[in-house]
Amino acid sequence: MGLNPIPNALGNKSPNYGLTLRAMSTPQITMYSTTWCGPCKRLKSDLEKSGIPFVQIDVESDDQAAALIEKINNGNRTVPTLVFADGTSMTNPSINKVKAHLGIS
Repeated sequence: MGLNPIPNALGNKSPNYGLTLRAMSTPQITMYSTTWCGPCKRLKSDLEKSGIPFVQIDVESDDQAAALIEKINNGNRTVPTLVFADGTSMTNPSINKVKAHLGIS
């Protein structure tokens, strides 16, 4: 899936924003997911193994996050959806696509 520009995508002020911080440095990625989603678990594991920092938000417990990913995905609540610090997004990407976007190998 391609990159989608999302203005103000990281401006989420909900109580769950930033609930789970992964890795060691400042995250460049916000991952919108659910607790039961298989592809979300796979991508989370791949990001952690690659040492790529991210913030994870459960869209089932955050109405603002759910609305954002529906907007990104043309009305669909599709996870995992990643939003990058540059305002672009990817839906259900491979770890290789994420790395390519971040400019890492």
